[in-house]
Amino acid sequence: MCGFIGFLGGGSSYSSKENGSAMLRTMANAIVSRGPDDEGYWCSLENQVGLGHRRLAVIDLSPAGHQPMDSASQRYVIAFNGEIYNHHLLRLKLDKDNTSAPAWRGHSDTETLLAGFDAWGVQATVELAIGMFAFAVWDQKDRKLILGRDRLGEKPLYYGW
Repeated sequence: MCGFIGFLGGGSSYSSKENGSAMLRTMANAIVSRGPDDEGYWCSLENQVGLGHRRLAVIDLSPAGHQPMDSASQRYVIAFNGEIYNHHLLRLKLDKDNTSAPAWRGHSDTETLLAGFDAWGVQATVELAIGMFAFAVWDQKDRKLILGRDRLGEKPLYYGW
């Protein structure tokens, strides 16, 4: 199942790494039932953004599937919930088409998405992805948070101001 949480902005509320991490931990504890196998947190105080993840390990049971996960280029950081059914085909396409394809760290569909983001961009990768999913990805280069989900909205994605 999995679940993710995060924040963007907040001013002085997240003025230290400890405050940001504590807020993410509190938020993630509220959804612990969605992911009892692992938890992870990522925070950028400079950009006042944080992502947290509760993991139910399904595809890649190893620590290589830990989230939030950063792309090989370090440009993107993602918190992801769902399953990309064609991620093996996307990996093959990345390996064939992209001379700078990453050395794969694991077997997760999350890592496949990130490699696609690096190679083709977020929009093009989502258009190629078949599955049920929701995600929050921070683009460190453009300093932009992108929220996305599958075409039918099968996985929940809630946000508020």
